[in-house]
Amino acid sequence: MSAKQHLLSSAVIVAALGYFVDVYDLVLFLVVKNPSLIDLGVAPDAMLESGAFLLNCQNGGMLLGGLLWGLLGDKIGRTKVLFGSIVMYSVANICNAFVGSLDTYAALRFIAGIGLAGELGAGVTLVAELMPARLRGYGTTIIACVGVFGAIAAGLVGDVLSWRLSYLIGGALGLALLFLRVSVAESELFKAVHAQGSSMRDVLRLMARPRRLARFFQCILIGVPIWFIVGILLANSRDLAGALGVVEVPKAGLCIAICYFGLFVGDVIGGLLSQYLKSRKRPIAIYLSLCGVAPLWFLTREQLSLSGFYTNLFLVGCAGGYWVLVVTLAAEQFGTNVRATVTTSIPNFIRGAIVPVSAAFLALRPTQGILDSAMIVGAVVCVIAAVCLLTLEETFSRDLDFLEG
Repeated sequence: MSAKQHLLSSAVIVAALGYFVDVYDLVLFLVVKNPSLIDLGVAPDAMLESGAFLLNCQNGGMLLGGLLWGLLGDKIGRTKVLFGSIVMYSVANICNAFVGSLDTYAALRFIAGIGLAGELGAGVTLVAELMPARLRGYGTTIIACVGVFGAIAAGLVGDVLSWRLSYLIGGALGLALLFLRVSVAESELFKAVHAQGSSMRDVLRLMARPRRLARFFQCILIGVPIWFIVGILLANSRDLAGALGVVEVPKAGLCIAICYFGLFVGDVIGGLLSQYLKSRKRPIAIYLSLCGVAPLWFLTREQLSLSGFYTNLFLVGCAGGYWVLVVTLAAEQFGTNVRATVTTSIPNFIRGAIVPVSAAFLALRPTQGILDSAMIVGAVVCVIAAVCLLTLEETFSRDLDFLEG
């Protein structure tokens, strides 16, 4: 099979489009959260608490789903998890469009979170195992880049259309992917392991070994600076703009679209750089350096114009554009018998890490102020990530046909 056939295979296309809808839903919720709560009759003084409650429900679902889908991916197959997760979050999205109470909304965000947790890990695992090592980075880069466009679409759609219609569009897009399912083949590596009778108990026992568990958490911590950018800088962009002296109020949807476009640019460059350098670790090290410098620049540019603020937000997004490298590195670090478990759960634990990161930011804010608090937290997560990267093995050319003993 030629390189073009590999990169345009049905597995890459379906995984990429699935991740597009995955990111669309995650970002759409942030864009339409306040309008939807107002429409549901939530009082203005309860908006912050209600929004946090919904977000916690979604994140809780993603943490549970990351483990659930990962275990299922190593037990029943990558393709079944890929499409099972797409069905779950697509149906939840459609139901979101018809909610009439906060409790129902919260339950559906929890279910959507479970579904959203499975798509990326299953897709990357499948593509990594189906593609030759020389093309693996290109395949996962395509997945990540198409996914980022889901965020841009959500930012624009959520600002223009009603929140209910926006959810319906996301659900319909997800269900449309099911028509492509018949053309996606299961990983031959998984089939070989499955034929030997692997079990969930084996996966849990293998992951409980200290050195392997340490490797697992290293992969998580390497990715946390990305979600510092998304969960702190982007999520608090309006407050940061005010502290930086930006006179005009930035539009939430446009901030999301601009920052995620930066992430897209960063992912493309990072994926190509990885292929050029024939390394996963060296490009990640470069991006971690940028994650330390770009937020510092962003948070010290006072008296900016609105266009200047948007430009800096784009640059910060570019600095965090190594998501594809982290997920690919995670897939290559572990054997076939636990690969789906770790590749599916690691991205969701990275996302979940925004909870303690946000808690640290909020704890510092009353005494240090919003700008200094963000700089301190950002510096800490970048240093921790760099230390974790140092001791991981290089995996660029690794043959993925191996088992964890």
